[in-house]
Amino acid sequence: MIKLHVFPADGRPFDRKVREDSLVAGRSSKADLVLVDSSMSRSHARIFGTVEGWFIEDLGSRNGTYVNGDRVRHPSQLKPGDLISMGNSTIRVLSIRGREWDSGSSSGSSAPVKASPAGEPIFRPVDQVMRDDLATHGDPDARDEFSLRRYVDGLNIMNDVHHALSSTVELQGLFDVILDKVFEHLTPEQGAIFLKQGDDDYRLAAVRSVAFGEKEFTCSRSLIREVAEKGAAALVLDARTDARFSQALSLIDAGVKSLVAAPLIDPGGVLGIVVLTSRSALRQFTEEDMDLLVCMASVAALRIRNVALTEEAAARRQLEKEVELARRIQVALLPDRLPAVPGFEFFCGNIPSRGVSGDFYEFVERLGGRECLAWMADVSGKGIAASLLTASLEALSAAPIQEGLPPGEIFSRVSKLLFDRTPPEKYATAVMVALDCETAKTRYANAGHSRVFFLQRSKSLRWLSATGLPLGMFPDARYEQTEFAFCKGDLLVLYSDGITEARNPQEEEYGQDRLARVCAENLEASLMDLNAAIEGDLTAFVEGVPFADDRTIVMIRRTGG
Repeated sequence: MIKLHVFPADGRPFDRKVREDSLVAGRSSKADLVLVDSSMSRSHARIFGTVEGWFIEDLGSRNGTYVNGDRVRHPSQLKPGDLISMGNSTIRVLSIRGREWDSGSSSGSSAPVKASPAGEPIFRPVDQVMRDDLATHGDPDARDEFSLRRYVDGLNIMNDVHHALSSTVELQGLFDVILDKVFEHLTPEQGAIFLKQGDDDYRLAAVRSVAFGEKEFTCSRSLIREVAEKGAAALVLDARTDARFSQALSLIDAGVKSLVAAPLIDPGGVLGIVVLTSRSALRQFTEEDMDLLVCMASVAALRIRNVALTEEAAARRQLEKEVELARRIQVALLPDRLPAVPGFEFFCGNIPSRGVSGDFYEFVERLGGRECLAWMADVSGKGIAASLLTASLEALSAAPIQEGLPPGEIFSRVSKLLFDRTPPEKYATAVMVALDCETAKTRYANAGHSRVFFLQRSKSLRWLSATGLPLGMFPDARYEQTEFAFCKGDLLVLYSDGITEARNPQEEEYGQDRLARVCAENLEASLMDLNAAIEGDLTAFVEGVPFADDRTIVMIRRTGG
């Protein structure tokens, strides 16, 4: 075997290992080593091996073939370090049958050449690749002309990659630029970017092919895991003969011959991998290609992370705007003023846990002002989805409320409408009271909501439990209702479980009894002051633990009569 380092007239340098007995170099597409060079002949020269070694002969080229400056007129034997000139292209002989070009030999010097057993796949940790590259090029004084030229080529490529990636601020556009540069400098037939999603899954984020319209990309999942999970670059010289991949029928069926891959990895961890494949015997990836891809992937990973964070921040700002708009819409559905009913005092308040609330309350005067209906609901879930359901509840209940139906019948109708319009997991608990403004008699119904309490002036406590199932769970739900009457000083408190289920650092719940006790202790205070007392006691209880659910309270007290 002979290993060559090719400096084409057009394109970046690359390595080529010749295992066959003969290799023809020229600008013809039928040549074994195709070089785009107008100064070369179609079949310019032949490199061939015999039992005596490797030789080169000119094939009657127009401009001749030269070895170390001497024109080749007869077959000439090659040795490591020889420089072959053909037109405007040059080829350096790196090694022959395992003998490397030694930097201390009289024939010249070169950059270190990495060796691996012929045909075996190479898996090398990314940090080792980086350390090896630094060791190779870390001392400027130790570089000869050959290694310096390769080093400068690499710097120019990385500068080009940095510049190209820095101008892209959108993630999908960034993938396109990454593939642009990979194809420009590594010339694969296909390339793809896989991004990590979840713990061990990877999705195809971008694909590129030299074949027009080809969008399918075949890759071994075991290779993805090997590269991504172990943070190792991979070089597969021939997938058809490689034992590790010979069973990967998808790769074989796709005609993949040579493959190189590198992880997209930054200080935050592995983001994915870049995979390049070739189905042509004329394009076999090298260790130099793998090293370059590792460097390009490291730059790309940092940029992907930055762009992703930028997009996440933009999406978060957009979501915040949408939540703010949803909250404004939701607040508009809540009553902007409470009824002024002689002899009664009303209070209501809502504090969402996530910007928008899954709780809803309403005060409605009806029957010509003879009756005041108050109700509140707590829908399943939280956030924007829950707030949409509260808007549906408001719309579905509007007609039966205005028709003057009693609370139990309103709930029956709303429950059926909600069941018909929402999936089974969407439901709401609710409690409703209809107050006769003249007699102070009150009709009450509870659709699966927490029990509420009626606190009399004497501080005796009456708990009012559920009279039916939550709204929307069954199409034919029926709701009983009870009646009671307000006397002067009596207080009715409706609340959502975001108050009573609030927890402290010891995982203890605030509870219904504690809420009732605070109300009893402040029974003579105005309802606004009473609410402030409840919030103060609740805040002291949770000791800084965030509230996990929306908090809503509705209070009705009779002040006269």
